[in-house]
Amino acid sequence: MSEQKFKSGFVSIIGRPNVGKSTFLNRVIGQKIAIMSDKPQTTRNKIQGVYTDNDSQVIFIDTPGIHKPKHKLGDFMMKVAQNTLREVDLVLFMMNVEQGFGRGDEFIIERLKETNTPVFLVMNKIDQIHPDELFPLIEQYKELYDFKEIIPISALEGNNVDTLLEQVKRYVPEGPQYYPADQVTDHPERFIISELIREKALHLTREEIPHSIAVAIEAIERREGGNAVYVSATVVVERSSQKGIIIGKQGQMLKEIGKRARVDIENLLGSKVFLELWVKVQKDWRNRSTHLRDFGFRADEY
Repeated sequence: MSEQKFKSGFVSIIGRPNVGKSTFLNRVIGQKIAIMSDKPQTTRNKIQGVYTDNDSQVIFIDTPGIHKPKHKLGDFMMKVAQNTLREVDLVLFMMNVEQGFGRGDEFIIERLKETNTPVFLVMNKIDQIHPDELFPLIEQYKELYDFKEIIPISALEGNNVDTLLEQVKRYVPEGPQYYPADQVTDHPERFIISELIREKALHLTREEIPHSIAVAIEAIERREGGNAVYVSATVVVERSSQKGIIIGKQGQMLKEIGKRARVDIENLLGSKVFLELWVKVQKDWRNRSTHLRDFGFRADEY
């Protein structure tokens, strides 16, 4: 009996903002590597999550939600999402069954027609609707594009996610194990820590935000002789009014952001964490290339 060949490949997750891409990625990988928020356009960079089992390794790329750009950061996010389609072995086009078909989906499908990469339609949040509502939606999408597979799931509940994974493994080619079996992302800890802090700020502040916040990690150090890690980070906003919102009355909001972020960072690093947060105003940073580079948005890489 011939030995089963190892399979490996790159899979892009695309879709309109807020369809559950990061929730799906975290579910598959088994720990939080992508930030989740009910605000659209939370994911800015390509997040690579690595899923490894005995006979395969799948590298998932969670792209920014595809949308019409309004500023330089938006342009960057769109380029990242579109370029990813050409670099991968398989595309998962995720939609939210609660939202149904939208103009954004039409836009994405037009982009998909320009690529030869196989595409799955992943219909997320099936726990939120009656099964009878699913079939007309499936027909609607089938008329627009020849999907290789159509798989309804609930990323939040985990329904059908294993089935989707099995299908993904069928489509990725034979290949090497790119990453060690225990590695779940190719992003450095510094990046993930900044994302975890940004997630808490998005959850807790309901005013302006998502694009108006960036987080810069100033220092991460393990103090000699101790098990504790010291993290110093700056939350960057565009306006003084936003700074007031992030700090909150008597500093309570910033304190709460820090408290919640620290729990996730301790889980990530596996040790006690002391987190120090600052807030700084940098006017119009989203339209300034130097600021975008400072916060890790390097357009020349894509």
